[in-house]
Amino acid sequence: MVQLARFPRYSLGHFPTPLEPLTRLTDKLRQAYPHVPSLWIKRDDCTGLATGGNKTRKLEFLVAEALHEGADTLITQGATQSNHARQTAAAAARAGMSCMLLLEKRQERDDEYEHSGNVLLDELLGAKIAGRLPAGTDMQAAMEDLAKDLRAAGKRPYVIPGGGSSPVGALGYVACAQELETAPVAIDWIVHATGSAGTQAGLLAGLGALHSNARVLGISVRHKEDNQAQTVHELARRTAACFGAADMVSPDAVHVDDRWVGGGYGVPTDATVAAIRTLATTEGILLDPVYTGKAFAGLLGSIAEGRFTARQNVVFLHTGGSSGLFGYRSAFSQPPGGSAQAR
Repeated sequence: MVQLARFPRYSLGHFPTPLEPLTRLTDKLRQAYPHVPSLWIKRDDCTGLATGGNKTRKLEFLVAEALHEGADTLITQGATQSNHARQTAAAAARAGMSCMLLLEKRQERDDEYEHSGNVLLDELLGAKIAGRLPAGTDMQAAMEDLAKDLRAAGKRPYVIPGGGSSPVGALGYVACAQELETAPVAIDWIVHATGSAGTQAGLLAGLGALHSNARVLGISVRHKEDNQAQTVHELARRTAACFGAADMVSPDAVHVDDRWVGGGYGVPTDATVAAIRTLATTEGILLDPVYTGKAFAGLLGSIAEGRFTARQNVVFLHTGGSSGLFGYRSAFSQPPGGSAQAR
């Protein structure tokens, strides 16, 4: 067992999050496909911090380190509709810190995308959007420049990498792995959206240290499969090294599927929209167009392809983000259609 208690942690979320069966969805899919596993959902959209999400787990460890270092300001970056930026803004408010955000314009969309959804919440939570930068900007360097300016003004900033994906942040998903390992069912697969890599890396580090039989499938929302797998493996080893288990993370344990990215990061496909509608109308659970919608499309596609067996238990890890739906109204303005298996 990994002794996470020895790492500083600042309480921000409601844990453990629920693990719920997707009974109606499972029954519906079994009418169409012969080998449908028992489907479950890990509700990390219910972490409780400003509409919830996976970054809350990471921020518990990151904020604790920031406070330990005497920081008074959190700096982070993300895309315009970044879930991570919104949760960082909320964490800063909870901890009595300032928050500075740099947003990267990775795509051109309408005014709703630029100002509603997560962007509205960023500002409501008291964060300052310090810059809206063009796609391809070196965002880490931009954060370091901002931190330098703040230090010159007498502030004490703490820089959080995009997605909170550092070994410290990924400890949050080591904790999630511990929760899943004590679930009332034996879990065969965990399926989730993989982007900045911290969620998948933390899961793999935790499951490896626990000698778990559960496998993790990351549905990429941005990067090519080989590059994402390498990034995940490197971060998983660095995370596991924090508690002396780096050798427990094998490259063979990293499973990534990049077939559901579509037109690029933050560009919802027909499959994304169909997957969001499917879960909403069968289970009353909302996904988002950037991460969980694409990941759920990947899960449905994997079921259609026969990747899982009827005897397996497959958990979809819901990493949150439903507030981003309000920046994508145009994507849902067409009548329902398409296929959840379409790329």
